Amino acid sequence: MIEQTVSIERMEDAIDIFGSFDENIRLIEQELGVRVVSRDGQVKISGEEEPVDQAAKVIRGLLSLSARGEAIHEQNVRYLIQLVKSGNEDKIQTLAADVLCVTAKGKPIKAKTMGQKKYVDAIRKHTITLGVGPAGTGKTYLAVAAAVAAFRAKEVNRIILTRPAVEAGERLGFLPGDLQSKVDPYLRPLYDALFEMLGPESYAKYVERGNIEVAPLAYMRGRTLDDSFIILDEAQNTSREQMKMFLTRLGFGSRIVITGDVTQIDLPGEKVSGLKEAMRILRDVEDIAICRLTGSDVVRHVIVQRIIKAYEDDENKRKAKR
Repeated sequence: MIEQTVSIERMEDAIDIFGSFDENIRLIEQELGVRVVSRDGQVKISGEEEPVDQAAKVIRGLLSLSARGEAIHEQNVRYLIQLVKSGNEDKIQTLAADVLCVTAKGKPIKAKTMGQKKYVDAIRKHTITLGVGPAGTGKTYLAVAAAVAAFRAKEVNRIILTRPAVEAGERLGFLPGDLQSKVDPYLRPLYDALFEMLGPESYAKYVERGNIEVAPLAYMRGRTLDDSFIILDEAQNTSREQMKMFLTRLGFGSRIVITGDVTQIDLPGEKVSGLKEAMRILRDVEDIAICRLTGSDVVRHVIVQRIIKAYEDDENKRKAKR
């Protein structure tokens, strides 16, 4: 049994890292099997040598994030514990780095995990980026934030958002209304992200001017898209032919981000996913980046991480039996 002490200079930082009713400290105690006590501007950690050392690194990492103005949530704490356990505590300093975009309400959008940071860096550096990973890893949200940032910086003249109109295992039948009403249900996640980034009034103004276009993938055929930031969402539901058609729409001064989750393909059984094919065919092509996000990059509720892991474990068991 040993004890380590971490000094906290500012009371505001202590309030941030401890959380409501000390929930963050309780989480560290539970995950690492240590005891944490705060007294007179110091945090005392007691337990076995390795867990105590890990807990001290987590608390110092939280203090570092708090000093940079980062809000501390359960997700931050769990991710830092994970980084420290895997021996990657040196990467804590790179979190909460550059602000990618600021929403209409003034909320800064940043990469929250190392996987997300690599994804954002790839979008900035490459003409075409494929972001592949499970639900909740911020693939679409960060892509829309990058598009808005590029648009505000006048790097592009238009934002074009598209996705294939494929139903997730259910038949919606004939939807009422005009074309926009019919495609709205498929494109809702993209609308939601844009509304948050730009605000409803700015969004409506840019749509009217033609600076923002949200359309089903079928409407991309025959076009050349210059000076545009183009996002293809739910790309796992494209066919090989649709993906090739989409990729060849790229014009001068444009960037493409393709997002999808190859574990959630809604195509008929005999059809090959265009995203899977693109990952195989384009992996060695210059100026194309393929970013693979994992369950550790999930920034939704912790249960989402557990659900993804449970499905992965089940799939691995089924493969082993086969």
